[in-house]
Amino acid sequence: MSRQLNMDTVQQNFWKEDLLREKRLRCVWYRKYGSMVKAKQKAKAAAHLPLKLPTLYPQTPLSPPRAPKAVPRRAPSPALRPPVQSEMYPVLPATRALLYEGISHDFQGRYNYLNTRKLDIPERRYLFPITSSFTYGWQLGPTVKEKLVPCKMCHIDSFFRKNGAFELLDPRDLAL
Repeated sequence: MSRQLNMDTVQQNFWKEDLLREKRLRCVWYRKYGSMVKAKQKAKAAAHLPLKLPTLYPQTPLSPPRAPKAVPRRAPSPALRPPVQSEMYPVLPATRALLYEGISHDFQGRYNYLNTRKLDIPERRYLFPITSSFTYGWQLGPTVKEKLVPCKMCHIDSFFRKNGAFELLDPRDLAL
């Protein structure tokens, strides 16, 4: 439905009276319910204020700590300091040198260092398993690549058991 652009005085008076009537209705409603709405808004605002807790003071004053006996102290020698405990083995100097060659943006520097470090197995990087996922594969040795069997039936015959499903298991197959 399109809007009529030509308005005569009758239509103009109709719209003027309609807008005045709506304005009067809003004023009447505000006089009648405005105070209740403001009271509800204040109650909601008061409910959202943060709760201030009272400050607790100690009941008895704390006694000052006793002064230790004056004993001349010597600075600990560097040889007697305990070694820094680390979760990882120290990095080889050749691998560490990769950090300082080039920038990561050109696939050198830190990028090359991290990729080289990633190629080592965890047993060569860490002293002990750090996460639970390390314990599953810790010290299993190198992975064995199996060659693909050329025919499908050879693969099926070597994979499935021929004696039934409830054959006794080999003790080497059980998880410890």
